[in-house]
Amino acid sequence: MGEAQQKSKMPKIIAIVVAVLLVVGGSIAAFVVTNLSGKKQYFLAEKNSIEKLSEKIEERYEPELKWVEQSKENPTESTVDLSAEYNLPSGSVGYGQMDPAHLINNSTISITSATDMKNKEMSAKVNADIGGMKIDGVDFYMTADKLMLGLPFIEELISLNGDDFGTLLHELDPATFTGEESIDLESMFEGTLTEEDLEYFKKEYAEMIYDEIPDDAFESKKESIKVHNESLDTEKVTMHITEEKVKNILNKVLDKLEKDEKVKELLREQMAFQQLGGTAVDSEFEQMISDFESGISEAKNGLKDFQIPDGLNSTIWIHDDVIAQRDVSIKMGPNKDELVTFTVKGTQLLKDEKQSFNYDLAYKDSLGEGKLNIAGDLAWKDNKASDSITLTIEDTKLKYEGTETLKDNKRDFERTFTLEEPTSGGGSLIWNGSSTYKKDTMNSEHNFSVESPAVNQDMFTLNAKVSGKTVDSVDIPEGDNVKDLGKMKADELRQYFEMEVTPKFQQWLFGMLSEGGGTGF
Repeated sequence: MGEAQQKSKMPKIIAIVVAVLLVVGGSIAAFVVTNLSGKKQYFLAEKNSIEKLSEKIEERYEPELKWVEQSKENPTESTVDLSAEYNLPSGSVGYGQMDPAHLINNSTISITSATDMKNKEMSAKVNADIGGMKIDGVDFYMTADKLMLGLPFIEELISLNGDDFGTLLHELDPATFTGEESIDLESMFEGTLTEEDLEYFKKEYAEMIYDEIPDDAFESKKESIKVHNESLDTEKVTMHITEEKVKNILNKVLDKLEKDEKVKELLREQMAFQQLGGTAVDSEFEQMISDFESGISEAKNGLKDFQIPDGLNSTIWIHDDVIAQRDVSIKMGPNKDELVTFTVKGTQLLKDEKQSFNYDLAYKDSLGEGKLNIAGDLAWKDNKASDSITLTIEDTKLKYEGTETLKDNKRDFERTFTLEEPTSGGGSLIWNGSSTYKKDTMNSEHNFSVESPAVNQDMFTLNAKVSGKTVDSVDIPEGDNVKDLGKMKADELRQYFEMEVTPKFQQWLFGMLSEGGGTGF
């Protein structure tokens, strides 16, 4: 194998190494352990830290999370009403020109959707008033088997079965499409990873890696440190896994991944989900799996000469059973001249009423170095929140600042996202509103505005009102008044759209423009 070909595998191998470390590391943290050896202390502290943050999120957003579960278990219907306010400076519109503020300030869009995740049914209806032009009758329906579309200028519904997707494409463009293409509508009603899938990865990969990490890779001792101006007595646990052992573990993971039919099936499902609206044929699925297997094989071959000279080093400081400080580093590359060092260093203080953190993520190689800092404070006390998070990369900062108050299931909030960038001067997105969640209903109001050196906060505001409720079922129309595109030949499709759909659309549009003449169209 040539040197150039070997070097070309460096990014792929690094990506696989880092991805495996991150994915299985999180899974190991969820692996329940007892009997506190240094190894078990380490991973139990990781587990406790993740659970602590999860508990705080669940406590703060309990009403919203209950509504999410409600919508998973029961059919729900929601309506989103959109409007906007646009205030131009006086004199900015010339004589005889259309005032965009008149159009924007007199326009609304309403979207009503209903979803039944268990029965795999969804509907959506769109109504709009654009400066006096009223648009209604735009309806969309989806089940696990078919799509249907209703338009205001035709009486029948346009329908397409998922299995006929390839047939339709082939009729329209036989030179490009084979007719074997399909569209997996059912995947739209399914999550990317189920609880069963996560349990599988935990058992098959996390527990395997945990068992492979040697007990003598850990050392533990008492140490006092200072975190966010607080002195803490901690248990310092250091993990050092040698290069040989890291590569052995990665080889075992890659060996298992290469032959794991469960993972391959998940990849198929993910590809089907991403291909919604596109094309997917059996040959493409097989090619994807083949690429996956060959990629794993190349990674294993490249791993033989891959260098991790210092192994994997990670130190955590444990206080009150959770991590208060960490220092992680790994240096790796295809040879000694192309080594890249990745580090994660920082502190966190996870208390019941406040969680603070400050972390540096950095890399360094022969060409240069870079660092990203993320720091923040999250406070929740007496149903009141005050949050601040800052992401810093060199001279650029992205800040989030928010306050919330929860009373009688009503949350009032003010949230600001600010970009500080020296070239443009940056700007802020301001999001204010309130939301109320009950067992079977929800209501919320949201107001979005932008502020920057060139834009005043009062110049433009987007308003959204959302209401939701549980319903008995999703109304999916049935009957003969349906035009099935998947059963039509190419000449039938052309005749239908040229002789029926297009003329009716033109007539409808002309009528709309005539009615809305006062808007300036």
